[in-house]
Amino acid sequence: MGRHEHSLTIGELSERSGVAASALRYYESLGLIRSERTSGNQRRYARSTLRRVAFVRTAQQVGLDLTEIGDALAELPCERTPTRADWARLSRHWRQRLDTQIRQIERLRDRLDGCIGCGCLSLQRCRLFNPGDELATEGPGAVRLIRD
Repeated sequence: MGRHEHSLTIGELSERSGVAASALRYYESLGLIRSERTSGNQRRYARSTLRRVAFVRTAQQVGLDLTEIGDALAELPCERTPTRADWARLSRHWRQRLDTQIRQIERLRDRLDGCIGCGCLSLQRCRLFNPGDELATEGPGAVRLIRD
């Protein structure tokens, strides 16, 4: 087995990461992870790929898209396991974006609690009421829930 001795098969990577093999192949097609091929043309992944997959899944869960994730991962070294400094540099780029997202989620949670919990069931008093679609000029979507 030689250089593939300490690597993971796609099945092992899938089992260890909790990510379906089809998703791993997709991540690879996007350049988020990479594999080497054996003489039998089977994929082999470095064990450090587990960290990259965990990073992709976590970033997706907080709302980042695969393009943003790919841009970030492109900054990490491919030839070695990323260090704490590598991860810290990457996270600095996202701190402001994530802080903004956290504030939006908290605002949405607080406003939904008020709306669901108030019990008024009145479109006349509800702060989300929008007669004549006057909020259309402020943009698409639930602008009162999303913005201050």
